[in-house]
Amino acid sequence: MAKENKLLEKLKRVPKDFTFDEMTTLLKQLGFRLNNKGKTSGSRVIFIFEDMLIPLHKPHPGNELKEYQLKDILSKLKEGGLIE
Repeated sequence: MAKENKLLEKLKRVPKDFTFDEMTTLLKQLGFRLNNKGKTSGSRVIFIFEDMLIPLHKPHPGNELKEYQLKDILSKLKEGGLIE
């Protein structure tokens, strides 16, 4: 199974240990690009793919994303037709 598929399957399970780095890898593999809005963005980033935007805050002090963030991203990817 390709890394993209493994990450996508992991995301669909909405685990408590899904990291920001894993999300970055997955979204880039799906065609998104990362925009951090310049030096003053702090922890705010946005992933952009065509007309789809996924805004995120980098988690801190840890690297794991919250459950609501994972569910929101899954919903947006489904609405955008990028995943089933």
